[in-house]
Amino acid sequence: VCASAGNHAQGFAYSCRKLNVKGIVFMPIVTPAQKVSQTKMFGEQFIEVVLTGDTFDDCAIAAKQYTLENNKVFIPPFDDLRIIEGQGTVAVEILEELSNIDYLFVPVGGGGLAAGVGTYFKTCSPKTKIIGLEPEGAPSMYEARKAGHPVTLGDIDRFVDGAAVKRVGELTFRICQEVLDDMHLVPEGKVCTTILKLYNEDAIVVEPAGALSIAGLDDFAEEIAGKNIVCIVSGSNNDIDRMQEIKERSLQYEGLKHYFLIRFVQRPGALKEFLNDILGPGDDITRFEYIQKHNKETGPALVGIELNSRRDYEQLIANLNSRHFNYTELNKNDDLFGYLV
Repeated sequence: VCASAGNHAQGFAYSCRKLNVKGIVFMPIVTPAQKVSQTKMFGEQFIEVVLTGDTFDDCAIAAKQYTLENNKVFIPPFDDLRIIEGQGTVAVEILEELSNIDYLFVPVGGGGLAAGVGTYFKTCSPKTKIIGLEPEGAPSMYEARKAGHPVTLGDIDRFVDGAAVKRVGELTFRICQEVLDDMHLVPEGKVCTTILKLYNEDAIVVEPAGALSIAGLDDFAEEIAGKNIVCIVSGSNNDIDRMQEIKERSLQYEGLKHYFLIRFVQRPGALKEFLNDILGPGDDITRFEYIQKHNKETGPALVGIELNSRRDYEQLIANLNSRHFNYTELNKNDDLFGYLV
């Protein structure tokens, strides 16, 4: 039995098939369909997939409970020395191909990959500086290092599903405390921008967790200039159905997509005035929802605007204010924006 948000499940499934052993994989309900189908493909008839819980931590609890009740063997996804050693073989392959590595950027979820790779590097390439990267919305290792021990987070952003865990392992934490030189948080929007850039410019398909290491590079630009850098891209389990959400998050992060609730005066020509007087030459309306309100002076409209450049934002707001439009900017209201996107 195992619990996994993707990569561990596929390795587990492959091993079950090779060893002719029946296995059960517990995965979160929100796991992308591509990850589920890949797991079934690797395991064939030897694997059963059970979708349960909203997060990895929820499904891990269910998997361990099933293991106890049915006298099965649980294969941990990260907090086990043998798993850490297995994930650490990535470092062996890297150092067989490259030497004199100044910086290694490694994604962190439960911490197994970082612990394994970091341990090998500190032994065989001790001068390499190892940077761990986590999603900003699920900073379990970052917070554990601050506290000096693993902590359980409350609500987390599940978007970077391969690294979205509420609590890192006890063993992985202790090892990462020793081998990681720094931990850095990456905004989910930046991850999305990186996914699109890798796909559009390099024809590389990565999942959100796989893009973490590259997404964090910009924040170290001055420090790593002229250095030998290795980024571990840890997965390509990306579902094409997620691309619209990825693009949307990227545009918002880059300051190009903005949503407004605008109260239009109920008279002919009001929308035409908005188009002519408010939008810039490169701006585009990507969403417009409006229901006319009879016997009322104003009627609300949901308007999504994509800018040609983030520099156009200030002019857009200036136009709205100078024309005395009554509006609410949804991007800056977390509660309202959560219902929208």
